[in-house]
Amino acid sequence: SVNIFSVKSATMDDRHEPLPHLSFQILLALADGDRHGYGILKEIEERAGGWVPPSTGALYLALQRLEQRGWVEESPRRPDPAEDDARRRYYRLTPEGRRVAERESERLAALVSAAVEKRLVPAAALPHPPAGDDRGP
Repeated sequence: SVNIFSVKSATMDDRHEPLPHLSFQILLALADGDRHGYGILKEIEERAGGWVPPSTGALYLALQRLEQRGWVEESPRRPDPAEDDARRRYYRLTPEGRRVAERESERLAALVSAAVEKRLVPAAALPHPPAGDDRGP
């Protein structure tokens, strides 16, 4: 069987409801650094692949929900004032938000692995884990 990222089997404590698509997209956008709302939206648009990106209103409502759950917080770090707009809020993942994003990524990887096994996706179409990724095969 093909397993694209050695996904551990979930215990009862690890199980969680799948994240809404937009919530996962936001967590994914913040996984490699702080971003303001428009920067999050631009990254989601770049990755959209035919999916209609969210409206700014939907994005900010989702960010508010993620903040309330403790998965995202406002970042105290700001760019140089000459390159920034003081009205912008910058967001970052909390440690719990990163754990949630990792669990959701593992869940999705397991689904893709099942799709490969059922020949819905050719294995050659999958990206290979980056070098040095300790979660790789």
